[in-house]
Parts: sequence; C-alpha cells; structure tokens
Amino acid sequence: MNRRYLLPLALVALVLTSGCLGFFGSQSVSGDRLDEDPPEPYVWDSGVNAHITITENARFQAVYRLNRSSVELFRRDGFGGRNSIPVSAVRYRYPNGTVISGTELRARGGAVDRSRSRVSVTLPSGAEGGKLAFTSSSTPKRFSLPTFVNGSYAVVLPPNRRVEVFPFGKVNPGGYTVESDGDRRIIRWDSVETDSISVQFYLQRDLFIFGGAAAVLAAVGAGGLFYYKRRIEALRERREELGLDVDTEDDEFSDDPPPGMG
Repeated sequence: MNRRYLLPLALVALVLTSGCLGFFGSQSVSGDRLDEDPPEPYVWDSGVNAHITITENARFQAVYRLNRSSVELFRRDGFGGRNSIPVSAVRYRYPNGTVISGTELRARGGAVDRSRSRVSVTLPSGAEGGKLAFTSSSTPKRFSLPTFVNGSYAVVLPPNRRVEVFPFGKVNPGGYTVESDGDRRIIRWDSVETDSISVQFYLQRDLFIFGGAAAVLAAVGAGGLFYYKRRIEALRERREELGLDVDTEDDEFSDDPPPGMG
C-alpha cells in the first residue's frame, strides 16, 4: 500500500476506535458532574409532568416524570439535527420517595452516557414511574428545549423577569397561564403536545430602558425636524428679500386680454 495513504487510514482507525468527538460512540458522564449539588433544591412535588426552574446565571433545573425506562436529552440545531446538552447534578427519585445520585443510578444498573447528538439516561431495572432531575445550561433571556415528556408543564422564570409585553416576551406553545410567586412568574400548561417549548423573557427595567431610549430618539427627531423647518423658512425669506421668488406664472398664462384690449 502506498505510504501516503497510511496516515489518513491511521487517523480514521483512531477515530473509529476511540469515538473521537462522539461522532461514532458515546462515553459515560463523569461521576463528579453527576453528583454535583444543584444550584437550588429540585422541586419534586410540583404536581406536573415537567417542572423547569430557570436560574439567573443562564442555567436551568429540570424535573421530569418518567413512565419509561430511558430518555434522550438533546437540543435541535438550525439544520434539523440534534446536539447533546451538558448535564450535571443528576438525581432520580423512586416512586416511594427515595432519591439517588447519578453515580448511584449507575451503580444500580442504570447509565448516563453522552454522545455528540444526545445524552442517554437509562434507569435501573424496575425503576420506572419516578422522576429524573438534572441541571443544564440555557441562554440569557430565552429558554428553549424539546418536550421530552408530554402532559403538564411549569416553567419558573428568574426573579423579576416577565413575559407579558410583546415582543420582549414570547411564549410557545399557547394555551398557557402566568401566575405570580413572590418576585417570580410561573408559566403553566395543562397539557403540552408540541415538539418543544420556548420562553423569551425580560427584566422589568428593560422596558424603562427601552422607553427612555425611544423618548430620546423621538426628541432628537422632533428637534431635527424643527431645525430643518426653520432653515427652509429662513431660505425662503432670504430669496424673497433678493427678489428671487417673483411669481410670473399667473401673468404669463392669464386669461385677461392685453392692456388696452379690454
């Protein structure tokens, strides 16, 4: 075999055997990440199938009721593909209320594996019917995620965030309600059957900042219009003083007969 082909073939073999970048395989999420402490205590007893709390540092905590033995966690990209989401602080609560960590879940026969396109969580045998919780990253002022389970949902916004004023706030799908809990808003759906949910929100002060900026722009625009109007009037007055605005059109096209012919 020609030696110039040996290096590319060696690289391909290395990728195939190691699962480089997750394209051809998956690897277990580290125990340190699985057993991290969540930023806030998980909300286990919410009464909904999916409870999501968005925190101020562009992260979220999710608790899902699972009626199956596994779930795949991912985000969709702009081309119809899937990308895995980073997960940490993994917990599972059995139907009897017992809560185990991610490493305990693995020790009991479950798995938390990550590839390029998804994070796959497999429950221990016979553990269906409980709730899976994890922490992951979001984006500032916007949360979007596929609906990994159907049914009732609740999304808790960070403190002092709102969604009521369009276009700064947008919620999909429709059919939701918004309720207050102290300085937080909770968006609720009785049933979500769509492929994803998204919430765009804003700080209350954003409206004041935008309103102030709009007022300044309006004042500048009004001042500019007034300035140019004054300039036009001054130029008209100057032309009149120089006799450049003598209107002869009426005399040239008048219907009256010439002088002496009337």
